[in-house]
This record gives sequence, C-alpha cells and structure tokens, in this order.
Amino acid sequence: MNRRAFIGLLGGAAAWPLRARAQAPAALVIGMLLSGSRASSDRTLRAFHEGLAESGYVEARNVKVEYRWAEDRNEYFPQLASELVQRGVSVIAAIGSPAVAAAKAATATIPIVFYVGVDPVSFGLVNSLNRPGSNLTGVTNFSLETGPKRLELLADLLGSRKVVGILLNPGRTRSAAELTDLLEAAQALGFQPHVLYAGADEEFETVFATLTRLAAGGLAISGDPFFNTRAEHLGALSLKHAMPTIFQAREFTTAGGLISYGSSFAELYRLTGVYTGRVLKGEKPADLPVQQPTKLELIINLRTAKALGLDVPPSVMVRADEVIE
Repeated sequence: MNRRAFIGLLGGAAAWPLRARAQAPAALVIGMLLSGSRASSDRTLRAFHEGLAESGYVEARNVKVEYRWAEDRNEYFPQLASELVQRGVSVIAAIGSPAVAAAKAATATIPIVFYVGVDPVSFGLVNSLNRPGSNLTGVTNFSLETGPKRLELLADLLGSRKVVGILLNPGRTRSAAELTDLLEAAQALGFQPHVLYAGADEEFETVFATLTRLAAGGLAISGDPFFNTRAEHLGALSLKHAMPTIFQAREFTTAGGLISYGSSFAELYRLTGVYTGRVLKGEKPADLPVQQPTKLELIINLRTAKALGLDVPPSVMVRADEVIE
C-alpha cells in the first residue's frame, strides 16, 4: 500500500464516526407549555414525570424536556408554541386550554398531548372523545361542567345565607360561557350572586375585602389553571377571612378551605405524562381516546367548618370521600 492510499484510509476511518453520529436518530424532545411559573408547577410536574416514567421515559436519561412558562400571561402562548415548533420537538404537552389552542394553531403535524378543564369537543380541539381524529389527544377533567355542582354543595352548607361570590379569572378564554352556567345554577338555587375577578395574586385580598363588604355567605371559585396553581394560598385566605369557600382542588381544602369537589390533579397530570410517553413510542394521537377522570373527590375540612360555625348536613357528610378533622 503506498503512502497516499494509507493516508486516505486513515482519513476515511477518522471521518466514519462523524458520519455515524450524523446518521444517528435525533434525541427525543418534549416541549411543555404551562401557564404559571416553575415555582407554581413543581407538584404538577412531579405527577407528569411519574406518568412519563410509567411509559419508560425519564428526563435527562432518554428524553429531553423543553419547558415554556407563560407566567400567567395567556397572550405569550402563541410565541412560546412557535418556539417549540421551531425547536423541532417530538411532542408538545400543553397544560390548559389557552396553551392547547396556541399549540394547535402553531402546528398540524407535531403530536400534541393536552390537559384541559374544558370539553375538548365543544372547544374545537378534537372531533370526538373516542376518536380525536387529528394530531391532538389528552386528558380533560370537565371542570367547567362541575361548577354548578359545586354551587349546589355550597348551598347545602350555607342554609339561609344567599349572598355568594363567584370568582373568575378575567383572562380565561371560556369565562363567559362558564359564567352563564354558574349564574343559571345560582338562580335556580335562590342565590344572590356577585361576580368577582382576579387575574393576579395582589387582587385576592381585594376579592375577600369585597365579600366582607357585601356580607357574603360564601364563595365559589371557578376551575382555572391560574387558581389551580394557587390552591393552597386560596385555602389559607378563605380561612383567614372566615369565608366559606368551595373549589375543585384537594390542596385547597387541606390548606384550610372549607370544601372541594373535583378530580385529582395529580392523577390527571400523571395520565397526561403516560399519554405523552405513548406518543413518543409511536402511537398516534388520533387513535388515543381523550381520557376523563373516573372519580370526583368530595373533601370536607371539618375543622374549618367548626371554626366558621357551620354544621355540615349528614346528607353531605355521607357523600364525602375524605373528612379532615
């Protein structure tokens, strides 16, 4: 072998690993769209990663996660979704209907796994629950549909007290439709409802001050990602201001809120993680039915009820899944 051929052989051998690396499949990347901040998402992210691990994926081991937080500014979602699409992520996990709407508008090809509180069919995300029929599927807890039921439970606890507050997030896409359903339910229950809004932490004190001024008997908090990430804070405020309040999150009641009725957030985020992993393995969103909670939890904080001077009727107590004493 002459010298020139030998050098050429060495050059080809040295270049081979580079070509092999170039031909290796790209690393799997999940793009996550979340409404709050990293600090407010810790608990939900743990549950999501538990579900992801059930499907065989662990962050930094065999999958990378690109996080994008909107910091409670829904108008940021289109840009954040566009960034993930340009990044070329393998799948987008979108939490909350504004995030999902932005992701859907940004791509018709990258799979999207969502967790929403709205009916994904009426919201236009999927064709049907059983056969989504597009690049989207995920989990819904139908939190808007359970809002009137929470008002019924509050009515059972308040007795003759009929002045109530209804707390909404003004930045929520579906607030108008949700309000219509809640006002109809309030009227049927004989309530005198007062609609209040909060889209920032500093507005909560104003809300409770207004309720005190109105001599309100109670407060119903709507299901919303912004409120969900502040469930413990809202529960503590309800106890501090001696306001009988109902919300959907367990964390709210354990922090001092009177009563909660809704599905387990941890379970729903876990299911979202499971579906994200299944999509990473190659399953098509169009073939994965939208999942729904199999159980709604009714949790009563009896300590709070006693502190507020409320007697919880036996008809409500027997339906409770958990009583905090």
